[in-house]
Amino acid sequence: MKIRLLKIILGAAMCLVFLVPYCQAEQNDQFKGLDEQIQDIKGDVLDIAVQLNDLEERLLFPSNTQISIFFSIRDNVEFRLDSVDVNVDDLEAVRHLYSYKELDALQHGGAQRLYTGNLTSGTHDFDIVYRGKDRSGDMVERTASFSLSKGVGPIFYEMVLTSDGIILADR
Repeated sequence: MKIRLLKIILGAAMCLVFLVPYCQAEQNDQFKGLDEQIQDIKGDVLDIAVQLNDLEERLLFPSNTQISIFFSIRDNVEFRLDSVDVNVDDLEAVRHLYSYKELDALQHGGAQRLYTGNLTSGTHDFDIVYRGKDRSGDMVERTASFSLSKGVGPIFYEMVLTSDGIILADR
């Protein structure tokens, strides 16, 4: 009787030894399926976010009234830029303080989208105030003014900081 009981216990233990890994493998397969579903959902959410950003930009800045102004720095400018303020028709449009990384990118040929907005057709005044340090290390504040004519359709301009000041170029 004891031997029979021992055989039953041994048989049950053998079954458990083989069933536990099988159950764990099945459970791992379920987790893998769940992980794949989560990754698919994350991808869908990111796609929806991109579509929403595009829609938001089209709604906020319709192409017939849109204006975008970019900012860049020419090579060999001996001026360390700290900030730029842009006023459109005597209203503050943008104020930006530059970090080291942003300045480094601009000095290596990068361009920053400084302002995107809506303007009606006609002439508009842009006043730019930029601050920084000159080659001697003195704090300097300089200004530039431009008058832009806006027609129907989007327009793109680039403000370029040169050693002589800021120039405005079509983009």
